[in-house]
Amino acid sequence: MEYHSILLWILFNIFVLLMLALDLGVFHRKDHVVGIKESIIWTGVWIALALIFNFGIYWYMGTQVALDFLAGYLIEKSLSVDNIFVFLLIFQYFKVDQQYQHKVLFWGILGALVMRLLFIFAGITLIHHFEWIIYIFGVFLIYTGIKLGMKKDKEVHPDKNPVINLLRKMIPVTRNYHGSNFFIYKMGKRLATPLFVVLVVIETTDVVFALDSIPAILGITHDPFIVYSSNVFAILGLRALYFAMAGIMRLFHYLHYGLAAILTFVGVKMCIAEFYHIPTVYALGFIGLVLSASVIASLIWPKEDSDPLAEPKKTSEWVGEE
Repeated sequence: MEYHSILLWILFNIFVLLMLALDLGVFHRKDHVVGIKESIIWTGVWIALALIFNFGIYWYMGTQVALDFLAGYLIEKSLSVDNIFVFLLIFQYFKVDQQYQHKVLFWGILGALVMRLLFIFAGITLIHHFEWIIYIFGVFLIYTGIKLGMKKDKEVHPDKNPVINLLRKMIPVTRNYHGSNFFIYKMGKRLATPLFVVLVVIETTDVVFALDSIPAILGITHDPFIVYSSNVFAILGLRALYFAMAGIMRLFHYLHYGLAAILTFVGVKMCIAEFYHIPTVYALGFIGLVLSASVIASLIWPKEDSDPLAEPKKTSEWVGEE
């Protein structure tokens, strides 16, 4: 297992922090609705940065490590596309104004970076000390893939989220939104706004996403830096990708079948690794083929059902006091 130099980790995280500061402090200093053109440009920027970084991996660490990064990045990117649909449901459930969605995603993704790092090192440590746990991860991915393939529609149930229920008991929540504020002070009392509740929902949802994505990439490589960096690039580009695809996500109704096939494939790859190693280049080919097929199938056979996002639920049951 490669840990690489501490300097490499430091430089990479400095780059991440600089990009986050540039994003929030310069380009999105003022709350505004992120348009399609802006989101597509930023999506292209993040993909280009990931590919440039991938070339640097190739030059510094060799072909195999570069292929591992690319496969991991594609897996995380494809899974993040599925996450977008859930984020869209969350924002519509809570009726979050579009101009404030970027701020929620920014802080949500910042928290996700920390959580993913903890999950990555926990997973790698477990594999390092208990090699047999790789089979548990593999079986879990196969089970998740099958479950995802059989699930037709996604739903959001904040009332079943134990973290949210605990939050409401600990912190009073205002009845209405107050701009982009997560908290306000009224009569000397600190109150959380519904926007903070949305942020907590996003954060806890990402923990669930991590349970799928981290084992999936560990099926490709156990190198912590490659696992972490591929996760970071996929997550950092998630906000821009959300605004670029939010309006057309319902068109890709077969995408979850493709993601189910990928998770199942990686799970099988992990389970048979002791007997047969599937080369990363073959895994890359399979991922690309499945994703392309699911998108093409969605366009050829469009869904005729009514848009499930047309009538989002109200947030009145989540508010407390003003």
